[in-house]
Amino acid sequence: MEKLYYTIGETAEILGENTSLIRYWSNQFSRYLKPKRNAKGNRLYTAADIDTLKQIHLLVKGQGMTLEGADKKLAQERKTLDGRVKVLESLKEIKSRLQEVRKGL
Repeated sequence: MEKLYYTIGETAEILGENTSLIRYWSNQFSRYLKPKRNAKGNRLYTAADIDTLKQIHLLVKGQGMTLEGADKKLAQERKTLDGRVKVLESLKEIKSRLQEVRKGL
């Protein structure tokens, strides 16, 4: 079952990045990311926020774009990027399953 909110640590683990980078991206892309805050002030991310962070990750880390370039690209092609992110996730899952099969041989 999918959670309603993810902590910044869980979000960072999902993306394979450190929490300070997630925090920085949350501040830089505040137009797209609006994490909730708990009583302590900790950021809580929804599944939609994580999808947006995955798109940012693809643009910045995967394609080597600057933050400004990634911001413009998100503004122009948000739905296309979402499809690319989902395809990449599927391919990573297939790769891991194939590696498990290979170990079993």
